[in-house]
Amino acid sequence: MTDGPTTPTPPPGGMPGAPAPSLVDRAKNIIMSPKTEWPRIDAEPATISGIYTSYVMILAAIGPIAMLIGQQLVGINVLGISYKPSIGYSVGSAVLTYLLSLVSVYVMALIIDALAPSFGGTKNQVKAFKVAAYASTAAWLAGIFQIIPMLAFLGLLGLYSLYLLYLGLPLLMKVPADKAVGYTVVVIVVYIVVYFVALMIVGALVTSFFGLGALTGGTIRY
Repeated sequence: MTDGPTTPTPPPGGMPGAPAPSLVDRAKNIIMSPKTEWPRIDAEPATISGIYTSYVMILAAIGPIAMLIGQQLVGINVLGISYKPSIGYSVGSAVLTYLLSLVSVYVMALIIDALAPSFGGTKNQVKAFKVAAYASTAAWLAGIFQIIPMLAFLGLLGLYSLYLLYLGLPLLMKVPADKAVGYTVVVIVVYIVVYFVALMIVGALVTSFFGLGALTGGTIRY
């Protein structure tokens, strides 16, 4: 028997208030061991701006940069025709795609936060943003395959983000287990609708501002 207070056992994710791991460690952990990483994410202090600058803005750039390199080195293959767009078109597409990714994370967080009470959860903007940001990790990492257009189909590995979302939503937003599936499905459906509307807007902007440059500066190979 000992006198004095005892130190409580740390939770699976570490002590509350512990500093966040490095970007590489966080990405690796959320992909390889999400069931233990989400509790760590839930416990650690964070701000939306901090997550943006230290994580989102870096990982979200992978896909657009890979797309830019792939289009310029390999080109775009459509129905057996390889087309190399102008540098202006590729840069414009990459920049707008990157901006769309940054905006989409915040929009997804708003959706997560707004829907939480409907499924017995608790509204919390920071935790909603944590879910939106860290669940997107797989999708952002899968963007690297765009550097070789022929391997772009491997981007489907990014669908693993849906599983990450399913694990993180009920934990961070305090949604009962029996409502987790319904909450996840509704969030995904609403987000997909919003994302595709934004994607069409980006496509229209790219065509409007860079379409002519792509036609005059690009090359076609059969």
